Amino acid sequence: MQLWVDADACPNAIKDILYRAAERVGIVLTLVANQPLRTPPSRYIRSLQVEAGFDVADNRIAELMQEGDLVITADIPLAATVIEKGGLALNPSGELYTAENIKERLAMRNLMDELRSSGQLSGGPAAPGKRERQAFANALDRLLARTSRR
Repeated sequence: MQLWVDADACPNAIKDILYRAAERVGIVLTLVANQPLRTPPSRYIRSLQVEAGFDVADNRIAELMQEGDLVITADIPLAATVIEKGGLALNPSGELYTAENIKERLAMRNLMDELRSSGQLSGGPAAPGKRERQAFANALDRLLARTSRR
């Protein structure tokens, strides 16, 4: 198992949790972004810079990830692709995307896009608070423990 991070929009607090988890468990963590990233020195933590463009980082993650890998993303279409490929997808709030909930999430995403494009809604999600960071850390720990028992 590897960890992949859709890093352009991933909050720094979540990246910090991921850095600590990679070190603790000894798992490769790759952050993919279209801008240079600062990462702590580690044999487990890598960054991959892709060219700028819409969905370039998402497409690269989808191309490189393998069955059983865990992808951290708030991008619902990327999460759907990860699930189709047999991977796990976790959002920065600690919600695990599954085959059972991804269609509903896609429909909600499309509705929100329509509301934003019509001007009825603006802005994106708020930065994760303490509760969201803890929920993410707990969900990540559960997933890592589950996969290490295999």
